Amino acid sequence: MQFLTKNNFLHTARTTHNKKISALLLCAGALLPTSLIAGELTQYQASYDILRKGKNHGEAVRELKKLSDNNYELTYHSNIEWMIFSDSREETSKFTYKDGKVTPHHYNMVRTGTGPDKDYKIDFDTQNKVVTSSTSEYPLKCEWTDEFQDAISYQVQVREGLKKGETNFSFPLIDKKGNRRDYNFEVTGTEMISLPIGNVESIKVKRLYDNDKRQALAWFAPEMDYMLVRMWKGEKGMEQFEVQMNSFTVTQPVTPPATVTDKSDASVEAP
Repeated sequence: MQFLTKNNFLHTARTTHNKKISALLLCAGALLPTSLIAGELTQYQASYDILRKGKNHGEAVRELKKLSDNNYELTYHSNIEWMIFSDSREETSKFTYKDGKVTPHHYNMVRTGTGPDKDYKIDFDTQNKVVTSSTSEYPLKCEWTDEFQDAISYQVQVREGLKKGETNFSFPLIDKKGNRRDYNFEVTGTEMISLPIGNVESIKVKRLYDNDKRQALAWFAPEMDYMLVRMWKGEKGMEQFEVQMNSFTVTQPVTPPATVTDKSDASVEAP
């Protein structure tokens, strides 16, 4: 499998600087569990660079915030410009988090750019055990399961599983037409990776496909509350894109917040 080599020089050129950043990340990680003691999710905002063949072609922002007791909203917004191709999309998931389980209730995706635009909603009715889509007049013809996840809520559940030491994950997802797709993952090990925020110790997770033509890898940082810090996707061994975190800010708990940015004086800020 072909991997990108961008930023490998950082490991040597910024070793001393990264030791400082790594220590600060550990401090940030030490602050995060204060919100988890009460069974809540840490609220945050994270920014990412979107790369192709080592060149930056876009940016993405992921944000998690609490709406009310046990109810959260996760958003993912990305903008990509590559040659004559453009893609802007925003995904939103509203879900309940209780006893370590993520239960999605509403998913929305809006996409504009090159090619057809998309705008659809999927609702998960846990009481009546049906799934509805804005593209269909009637409930979707799919067999209900309490394990359903939407296109981004499963990422929250992966993080929760990693915190418990789990190494294999499987989630059934439903698309707007009612088709079920099973997303399967396995932990392949730990790895120190170089990012714009510095060197980060991470857990490497691989998505399992039915064949070897497609590859998808994700890296989660335990010292940052198991945040997703890098993604890589390829087909037939060739890279399609890579996503790297360039900043991370804890928005809740309010005291004390933690901030890591891609600056020479990167620091954790506390009032």
